[in-house]
Amino acid sequence: MHASVTVPMSAPAQTIWDLVSDVRNTGRFSPETFEAEWLDGATGPALGAKFRGHVRRNEIGPVYWTTCRVTACDPGREFGFEVLVGDRPVNNWHYRFEKVDGGTDVTESFRMTEGLFTSLFGVLGGQLRRRRNERDMRTTLQRIKAVVEADDPAV
Repeated sequence: MHASVTVPMSAPAQTIWDLVSDVRNTGRFSPETFEAEWLDGATGPALGAKFRGHVRRNEIGPVYWTTCRVTACDPGREFGFEVLVGDRPVNNWHYRFEKVDGGTDVTESFRMTEGLFTSLFGVLGGQLRRRRNERDMRTTLQRIKAVVEADDPAV
């Protein structure tokens, strides 16, 4: 199961990347993850760095923590991470920043890790989750756009 959403933004790719790749900003933009923090001494984005996110599923609950590991960290171009259960990745989130005339096309995507759980989940309501994720990705990107396109973005 996977999906992606692209939103054009009138801002430089590096500015947007800086905002997205600092996971401590996640709560400002995400409808479900209301806070995040770096783990194990990490202070910023780097391949393999871990962080945890505090999630309120579907904006109402249940509420839980997820541990994540950075999988893509190319300043101004891409940022990605996998959500872990133990040391096993179960979901992958990715942002791509493509320079275009007048700004940047920002694409957010997710891809569930293939396996028995994903197959069962897909049959038992996965399409509802995919649509929810698409809506939430669009909301996240629109909130980021509002900040980076503001006169004084306070990034």
